[in-house]
Amino acid sequence: MTTESATGRLKRLADEARGPLADLYRDLDRAVSELAPVCELSGRCCRFEEYGHTLFVSEVEAAVLIADAPAPVRPLDSGATCPWQDSKGRCVAREARPLGCRVYFCDPRYEDHAPTISERFLSRLKALCDARGWAWNYAPLHRHLAVADSEGELAPAVAADGATQAAPPRDSAAPPEPAPETGSKARPSALEDARDEPRRGFLLDINPCDKYS
Repeated sequence: MTTESATGRLKRLADEARGPLADLYRDLDRAVSELAPVCELSGRCCRFEEYGHTLFVSEVEAAVLIADAPAPVRPLDSGATCPWQDSKGRCVAREARPLGCRVYFCDPRYEDHAPTISERFLSRLKALCDARGWAWNYAPLHRHLAVADSEGELAPAVAADGATQAAPPRDSAAPPEPAPETGSKARPSALEDARDEPRRGFLLDINPCDKYS
């Protein structure tokens, strides 16, 4: 059962973090633009399972994304795709997209620069969260979305024709996702086992959980 203290938890975090995070994103976007990577709209950045990568985000990034992005355009899945990628491979949540999305480009001329930029701004983001007392909870995007959905803070997916899209049916043999705990020291249970995810980071062949958890 969702308690009053849990209701709107992510929205409150987003309201507090939106300004500082926008400043960090602005600096990040400037650093990336100086290298002028080319986006060819291949869509591979958002097809995680198909291209063998995982989008890890902190809780504060997830909160701002969920609060400020439009409704997803495809149902949630277990991490195979991003629910904000439309049928033409475009991102419909660009203004609110997290750090990993902003760093990722398929341009081979840029790839050698990406690890340095990612490390620089992840370190800055972690320092910001520590200074503000925000939970880090660095985990795959779909884990954060599952928690937000269970707390009623994620808008249902809407198709191009405006129809609400149903999530794929849950395997009847699989146990249900545990409900998130509440309280000032509680941590959403869906995020607790993030280290069980494949040991590779979004874009980079590293496990970001090792350093940033």
